[in-house]
Amino acid sequence: MFRSLFMFLLAFILLLGGLPMMSAHAANNATAKLPGNSNPLMDHKLGADPYVLVHNGRVYVYMSSDAYVYNSNGTVKENDFSELNKINVISSADMVNWTDHGAIPVAGFNNANNGAGVAKWASLSWAPAVAKKNINGQDKFFLYFSNGASGIGVLTANTPIGPWSDPLGKALVTHSTPGVAGVTWLFDPAVLVDDDGTGYLYVGGGIPNTSSQASIANPKTARVLKLGADMTSVVGSAVTIDAPFLFEDSGIHKYNGKYYYSYCINFSGTHPANYPAGEIGYMVSNSPMGPFTYTGHFLKNPYTFFGVGGNNHHAVFNFNNQWYVVYHAQTVSKALLGDGKGYRSPHINKLTHNADGTIQEVQGNMAGVPQIANLNPYIRTEAETIGWNAGITTERSQATGGPTNNLNVTNVNNGDWIAVGKADFGTSGAKTFKANVASNVGGKIEIRLDSATGTLVGTLNVSSTGGVQNWQEIETTVSNATGVHNLFLVFTGSGASNLFNIDYWQFTPNTSTTPTNPTTPTGTRVEAENMTLSGTYAGVISSPFNGVALYANDDSSTYTQYFANPTHHFSVRGASNNSGTARVDLKIGGTTVGSFYFTGTTPTVQTLSNITHGTGNQEISLLVTTDNGTWDAYVDYLEITQ
Repeated sequence: MFRSLFMFLLAFILLLGGLPMMSAHAANNATAKLPGNSNPLMDHKLGADPYVLVHNGRVYVYMSSDAYVYNSNGTVKENDFSELNKINVISSADMVNWTDHGAIPVAGFNNANNGAGVAKWASLSWAPAVAKKNINGQDKFFLYFSNGASGIGVLTANTPIGPWSDPLGKALVTHSTPGVAGVTWLFDPAVLVDDDGTGYLYVGGGIPNTSSQASIANPKTARVLKLGADMTSVVGSAVTIDAPFLFEDSGIHKYNGKYYYSYCINFSGTHPANYPAGEIGYMVSNSPMGPFTYTGHFLKNPYTFFGVGGNNHHAVFNFNNQWYVVYHAQTVSKALLGDGKGYRSPHINKLTHNADGTIQEVQGNMAGVPQIANLNPYIRTEAETIGWNAGITTERSQATGGPTNNLNVTNVNNGDWIAVGKADFGTSGAKTFKANVASNVGGKIEIRLDSATGTLVGTLNVSSTGGVQNWQEIETTVSNATGVHNLFLVFTGSGASNLFNIDYWQFTPNTSTTPTNPTTPTGTRVEAENMTLSGTYAGVISSPFNGVALYANDDSSTYTQYFANPTHHFSVRGASNNSGTARVDLKIGGTTVGSFYFTGTTPTVQTLSNITHGTGNQEISLLVTTDNGTWDAYVDYLEITQ
């Protein structure tokens, strides 16, 4: 919003001064997430207190809904947290391109969220924590949130992005919950589902008496509660975690059989060197309910890295056998306003456990983590899947066929753009590009490689569709789009109003030529090691290729794929671990649609053609079904083409 307003004002001033206007091909600048960097995760909107759920090969980040609050004269004032009544959600399969899933309207008290609030009793929703648990053969998702600092609520859903419901109609944890008395701030939940399926909830914070050094050093305001099998009830009494110099921000993760409770160290009083103010400290235990022993600290206050501080909030998670920490920093607001003013944005950096179980200091930066998988441009890609951008915003969409709470890109002005990282066009390249658009004005989408002013491979002319939610799919030809490139969609047009809205885009491959390397996919290629592994013995391998080993009748690799069309070809590159034949079943949406057979240890590519399946988001699994007492199948990748 700020970027587009700025560009309009600049254009108006230049016009009054008789100076030349910006070229139709000039590109605006990103706000804070610069092309090539991975942090912050997004800069077209804000998000605080991030928490992560990993599910089916995607990282979902849930955040308090930080949003700019304004003075009566239109200037941005210091964050007063009055907008924290929703939970923002984004997700990614590659750690760079993040899909905006919009906001969950959590709070519903006193007509909050315009009457759409799910929890009618709650007036706020701070600092979410999310978990999944398989109950009666189905994955269930649980979102815990703080009603200010007065209690913890829970919502449930059948998918990570909803729709959500309130199973209790009231708070799950209050100050009257057994064992919770004495907690100053009853907020900032973290949740752990242990290996045996038992859930644990960690909450609390605050200092009972900030004038007492003893109270500052040992506030005793953190609690852990055992959850019932339904994840929406509490068993027994809460147990106190004696976290030294606790301020807020409970975190929990399990590593090598140990339980790590982490938290933000407070700012008050006198601190020994091992308890640095405003940093993330951690404690370790052999039990999820403690007792925990303070071990050290691993994440400095954001000020150290970005020159703007404030509170420190984090969550530790594992994705594809790599540990990370998600946290927030005032980088977007600082870039936009020159002063963070308390408005926060999500970041991710790698986290490393030492051999002795201690945690190395995390190095926060704007570079972030590298992209771990290429993006397939030959499947429908939601326009709100964004690596980098300039000027745009997102909004709820009336377009059909998208995910739950579908969004579209809007606030499109001349020179604005969106981009995704590492789009893999293959060796035969792309033939056409299409987009679903809606407009009262019209303009153009320039398709460029590597930068907003990079090689132009096609232009899509967008005419008025008769309304900003009247959707029409239009198409154009492209040329010279081969190999792996960052893809930029640059928007051009005249006028100060929104040029058009974009729901999704997709390329089609040039199938008239044969790829020089038949194992190089022209469609979706998903590396097996980037899928979610399950089973007793499934593991990542480096020989005979970088992939996974799956054991008989027990191990599988799974991820979620969005399908706009109901028929595709599926190919798997794999091998047996011996001279025998390994069978790998392909399951889509829980239904077995065919099997691949690999004989011998030399890798081959097997294909199932014209497989009919459901559309929309579908869970795809590769499941080994043979059993000879050893590793049965090695799997390199799954490729999907039309």
